[in-house]
Order: sequence, then structure tokens, then C-alpha cells
Amino acid sequence: MSEPTPEDVELNVLLDAIYQRYHYDFRKYSEASLRRRVATALLHFRVASISRLQEKVLHEPRAFTELLGFLTVQVSDMFRDPTYFKSLREQVLPYLRTYPTFKVWVAGCSTGEEAWSMAILLAEEGLLDRSLIYATDINPEALRTAEEGVYALERFALFSANYQASGGKRSLSSWYHASSRAGLLDRSLKKHILFSDHSLATDSVFAEVELASCRNVLIYFDKDLQNRAVGLLRDSLRRKGFLGLGSKESLRFTAHSATFADFVPQDRIYQRL
Repeated sequence: MSEPTPEDVELNVLLDAIYQRYHYDFRKYSEASLRRRVATALLHFRVASISRLQEKVLHEPRAFTELLGFLTVQVSDMFRDPTYFKSLREQVLPYLRTYPTFKVWVAGCSTGEEAWSMAILLAEEGLLDRSLIYATDINPEALRTAEEGVYALERFALFSANYQASGGKRSLSSWYHASSRAGLLDRSLKKHILFSDHSLATDSVFAEVELASCRNVLIYFDKDLQNRAVGLLRDSLRRKGFLGLGSKESLRFTAHSATFADFVPQDRIYQRL
């Protein structure tokens, strides 16, 4: 086994310091991914080493909040991977329709695009009034953006294309109000979304849900943290509840694969046994 480099030691010390000072746990995130993000952060903060970055974030809480933007992934679009939403619409929602009320958990919601997309989907299927969407993330700045539901207007061309490909029943423009620079999503949707801080690395299950959607999150965790996160998602699901993952993610190699059955394999939708 090779000796750790000074950079290895610095990275481990930084992650331990963040956990002790701010109670955010990145110690089980993918090391390769963390290295890339920290390298970018060094350039942003104009510091020469991880040790200097550690000193800065320990003594400047605002700097840590800024660093969170590098350590967490803030890449999302409305109706991203449209076939996923099409499968939810056509194959999962017919099951959820049989419940008088139900809950959805969008874990790792980032800046909120998926949560708002889920609300539009449920509204078009006549199910939003009897549902509640929990949208959670560890980044408070991302959650503030998510709750506002305001996105740059130039992004809505892609959003609209995704929406149509997902089986949307209207024009996406009927779900937002446009200004010269931004689109504000319909406020009637927000009444059914609860945005909240939650960490898959350190927190426990907080609700029982019928659908959990955790997409493009597990790929940034190491194997132990993947098992922890999937265990939380499993424990949150009612019997026969549904779990959706990202297009590059799978339950196959997790410790919990035997507790799920493939439901829509091509779109990484599983059902709890």
C-alpha cells in the first residue's frame, strides 16, 4: 500500500475539520470527485494549498458556505432525462393514484428543478392536491434558489424540450410567468412542496413516502455511503413503494439490492419488495 501524499493528508484533515466545525460529512464521498472539486475551489479562493483553504473555511463561515457550492453538485434541469418522467407518468402514477394521499421525496434536490418538475407532473395527472413533495438538500444556498422557483429565461428552451419529450400535456409556458430575464414557476405548485435541509450522509429517515427520487447523487458517494443512502431511501418507502435513480446509477452492487425489484429497468425505477 503506497504512502499517502501530503495532498492526501491535507484533504482528509480538511474533511474532518468540516465535519467537526460545521457537521457536514463529506468523508465518504468519492475521492476522485472531491479532488476535482477541491482543486477548482483552490483557484476560486486563490489559495495555494488545501491547508490554506482549511484555515480559511474554519475561521470564516461565509467561506464555508461558498465552498459548499464546490463540494456539492448543482447541476440540474427541469424534466432532466425525459423518459424517466414519462415512465413515472405512465407506469408509476397509475399505482399512486390508488392511494387517497401520498408523499414523494426528492432527495438531493439541488436548486429545485426536479421538485418543480414533479409538481407539474402530478398536477397534470390530477394528483397534486392529494400529494406532498419533500425536496431536500444539504446546501442552504441551493435550497433558497429551489424555494424561489426562479430560473434564467434562456434555460426554458431546454426545459420545454424536456417537458414535451416527457409526455407533457400542455405548453410548459402555462406553468411559469416570464419576465425579460427570468421565468417564475407557478406559485400554486409551491403549496405542495416542502423544501428542507437533509443529509444522506448523517441524517435519518424523516418521513414515510410512496415514491423516492434520488438521481445523480449516489455516483458522488463511495460504496459505504451509497449503502447508507440506499438504506435510508429503502427505509423511507412504504411496502411496494418506488425508488428512482439516475441514468448512471444502479442498485445492483449495493447491500440492499435484494429488497427491490426492477420496475422500469431502462429508467432505473425500482419497487420495494
